[in-house]
Amino acid sequence: MERLIMLGTGNALVTRCYNTCFAIQDDDEYFLVDAGGGNGIMRQLQDAGIPMEQIHHIFLTHEHTDHLLGMIWMIRMIATKIRKEQYEGNLRIYCHSALVETVRTIANLTLPKKFTRLLDHRIQFVPLHNGDTKHILDYDVTFFDILSTKAKQYGFAMRLRNGQKLTCAGDEPLNEQCVGYAESSDWLMHEAFCLYSQRNQYDPYEKHHSTVREACELASCLNVPNLILYHTEDDNIERRKALYTAEGRLYYKGNLYVPDDLECIEFDEV
Repeated sequence: MERLIMLGTGNALVTRCYNTCFAIQDDDEYFLVDAGGGNGIMRQLQDAGIPMEQIHHIFLTHEHTDHLLGMIWMIRMIATKIRKEQYEGNLRIYCHSALVETVRTIANLTLPKKFTRLLDHRIQFVPLHNGDTKHILDYDVTFFDILSTKAKQYGFAMRLRNGQKLTCAGDEPLNEQCVGYAESSDWLMHEAFCLYSQRNQYDPYEKHHSTVREACELASCLNVPNLILYHTEDDNIERRKALYTAEGRLYYKGNLYVPDDLECIEFDEV
């Protein structure tokens, strides 16, 4: 089985869904991307049926609280399982080199030493540099600096087992200097903070985010056949899928996905 599991779909301030994070399932193993802003990650993993024992690779895009703080809980929970001999192998945490020290510092300040002594042993950091390719599960994953002006942040591009290319642009609009990483993608994951029609209400540009319209126009320009929108507001959570899809259809004719938390997208079916 090869699929995407959206554990969370909201921006930093949501209260009616979880912060954006997701897992790529490769048979019985999982590649986790970000962990949200707190211990809610444990509930999301539980509800998604993802055993922590089957997570050996985690990628942190950047330092913002809604992406980072859940990582501390992942370290604690996996360290607990390691100590109880319930976790085989090692955990590898991939992030840009400066973020390694941030995670290490927060862990050392907030977790007991019985957990943090596993850092750099069974729990390993893998520092990333722009353009690095790492072999993770069955995939070669290329990480790239998205050139954020807020905080250093990486996205990634990877070739799925079915031969399709998946690109994750991070939680800011795809920078024109990074378009090369997204070219020829079969799947593009892109943030859409709100509807274009609600841009004056949510001020996405002030926050370095885009709207449904801009994300769809980009995917159309790149001829990407499948677009996944995430990192949204949650005021319209009950109607978000319908509203975003309706606006998106005006600018994009491919397969448009506006997933809810815990929704799965089967790659093999496309």
